[in-house]
Amino acid sequence: MDGDELPFEMGIAVYAKGTNKLEFDPVLLDSGYDPIWDAIREEAKLEAEKEPILSSFLYAGILAHECLEQALGFVLANRLQNPTLLATQLLDIFNGVMMHDKGLQRSIRHDIQAFKDRDPACLSYSSAILHLKGYHALQAYRVAHKLWNQGRTLLALALQSRISEVFGIDIHPAAKIGEGILLDHGTGVVIGETAVISNHVSILHGVTLGGTGKETGDRHPKIGEGALLGACVTVLGNISIGVGAMVAAGSLVLKDVPPHSVVAGNPAKLIRVIDEQDPSLAMKHDATKEFFRHVADGYKAAIPNGAVSSGDAENGHTNSAT
Repeated sequence: MDGDELPFEMGIAVYAKGTNKLEFDPVLLDSGYDPIWDAIREEAKLEAEKEPILSSFLYAGILAHECLEQALGFVLANRLQNPTLLATQLLDIFNGVMMHDKGLQRSIRHDIQAFKDRDPACLSYSSAILHLKGYHALQAYRVAHKLWNQGRTLLALALQSRISEVFGIDIHPAAKIGEGILLDHGTGVVIGETAVISNHVSILHGVTLGGTGKETGDRHPKIGEGALLGACVTVLGNISIGVGAMVAAGSLVLKDVPPHSVVAGNPAKLIRVIDEQDPSLAMKHDATKEFFRHVADGYKAAIPNGAVSSGDAENGHTNSAT
């Protein structure tokens, strides 16, 4: 080991950085080995030295706690409190769930690694736990989801309401969300009751996973592993976004999206098949220029002396006129 290398840096690979495999073993926590928590504490100590004015803030939020769950619970409780839902009450709720659920502990760490890997504005693990509301909303949802599944639905809905009010992110506690999720910014994200989001999905601000009306039952989208949903995407109905698919910013999706494909537009149309295994990791979500070039080529090819019919152009089968 290099003399300048911090011990926690050796363990980050445990959290499966940049892969599809969820390799984190909760047994590590039982042994006292938690590289992400070690990283957070080291970062907080360095920041306290550089910005002494923040030393009390960093101590209260991170350094006063024995583990990531306690620190996260403290931060969330203080962010979500109001005059009738006290921070002390919320802290008991968060600790009561997070401290005893190994699966949730794993998700917390895979999510923070996703923010660190994919969000260029996330400069450190400690900045995610202290400042990023997308991370905060996601972890508070995870607690609400556990409460919902325990039959404590009124409390889960109360948390949903506070998460929406404070963070501007509305996730129904019954929705099912995998691990390694990035909610980049998160403002305006709405995720409906029967939505299902697989592992390693990246979601930008303004995304809606909604229903199409007043129907009941299974009525919300299903998002495949490694998918990327660009800013202000709307996906409506019980439809599937395939594994490794990318939906370009501003698109309206009303039907299934094939795996490993790019769709864009209103309504969304197939643009191309992509080589990336997981576009959610690459975070290249602006297909607007490519989409409009595609539409223009299709329109040009569809004129009376063009190479293809308008029906072919509508389906995306175009040959650019020369």
